[in-house]
Amino acid sequence: MKFETYPDREFLMLGLANVIAGQLADFLRREGRASLSVPGGTTPGPIFDTLSGVDIDWANVAVFLNDERWVDETSPRSNTALLKSRLLRGKAAAARLVPLYADAPVPEGALEALADGIRPHLPISVLLLGMGADMHTASLFPGADRLTDALASDAPILLPMRAEAAGEPRITLTAPVLRGAMNIHILITGAEKRAALERALTLTPAEAPVRCVLDNATVHWAE
Repeated sequence: MKFETYPDREFLMLGLANVIAGQLADFLRREGRASLSVPGGTTPGPIFDTLSGVDIDWANVAVFLNDERWVDETSPRSNTALLKSRLLRGKAAAARLVPLYADAPVPEGALEALADGIRPHLPISVLLLGMGADMHTASLFPGADRLTDALASDAPILLPMRAEAAGEPRITLTAPVLRGAMNIHILITGAEKRAALERALTLTPAEAPVRCVLDNATVHWAE
């Protein structure tokens, strides 16, 4: 694991956005295409704002979430809606959004079709993850109903996930997909998250799911 410290959150968001943009540009030059997987929630919003104005070949970038709450875009809980409003605008409006939600009552009803959409864009070129104080990442929550399945080396691309801390049902990329990304970045802020990260290093992935990606990740932190 590599640990990068920034003087404040503004420097963190701008610096990490520039790193991600540079890595995407490298993939586009070498391979003609790239994939970017990002978290939901409001924390990465400033990174999305910066990336949306970056002048790269967005038309050949596939963008998809790490995980999604099983709610439609009219819900304030929708990560997809947030992604559209903060990242997929300006120059980045040309990127291809690969969905992680479909109009079905439960995630199980759309799992295969959504996984088929993700498959052509693996391995992920650039992966940005968050981490909760409970050491979850994506929707890999400690104690979740299918966490063991999601951590397995032969896990499918996507799994539904239910956990008390998650609220509504979720759909999530699994550990092998996250771990297989070419560049892995984890964004955390504040003393509580740093302490949680340090604790995660002493635990198993079943206890601290973020542990499944830490060995090959760069963690970006500011107080």
